[in-house]
Amino acid sequence: MSAQPQKKQLISEEDYLKNELVSEIKHEYIDGYVYDMAGASDNHNKISTNVLMELKSSLKKKGSACVAYMADMRLKQSSKYYYPDVMVICSEDDKDKYNKTVPVILVEVLSATTRRKDLTIKRFFYQNIPSLQEYVIIEQDHAEIQVCRRKDHWQSYYYYLGEEIIFESIGVTVSVEDIYYQVETADVLEYLQSKSQTP
Repeated sequence: MSAQPQKKQLISEEDYLKNELVSEIKHEYIDGYVYDMAGASDNHNKISTNVLMELKSSLKKKGSACVAYMADMRLKQSSKYYYPDVMVICSEDDKDKYNKTVPVILVEVLSATTRRKDLTIKRFFYQNIPSLQEYVIIEQDHAEIQVCRRKDHWQSYYYYLGEEIIFESIGVTVSVEDIYYQVETADVLEYLQSKSQTP
């Protein structure tokens, strides 16, 4: 999701949380400053929903206590509040109804307005969250997924159509094709056409 500066006026954390309960749009809160969350594109919504559904379905089959959330759930770290596109929580102690603090997986779907922030500021910030094991960055205009894992010192691994991603922190495998289900980009359409023509 895209965050745009609202007003360069400091507000308290308490006021932010109170306003967020009644606001019609979501806002991120970074050290006293509030940022509007812009609407997401069709592809963005499809990809986020696909990731959420694949993770939830697999976690249910495994009987896992981990829970996958979509972008309406806030991530809280100190005086910062973000809305990751998808977040997986495995701690039974993380019970706040509106704010989660110990994610094991965070997913962001890139757009033109969020790309720089997601690949730099958010990546650095997220990777310093002690509980986080995997940060997943997904392109919405072509099929490419970047996965960075703590155990590999946050090295980037890239996945494409025809491949599978193992979310090692929760023991779940999802195909790139399923993440891009019903997403109509040139490479996805070409891949599906070539797949349908294969004997």
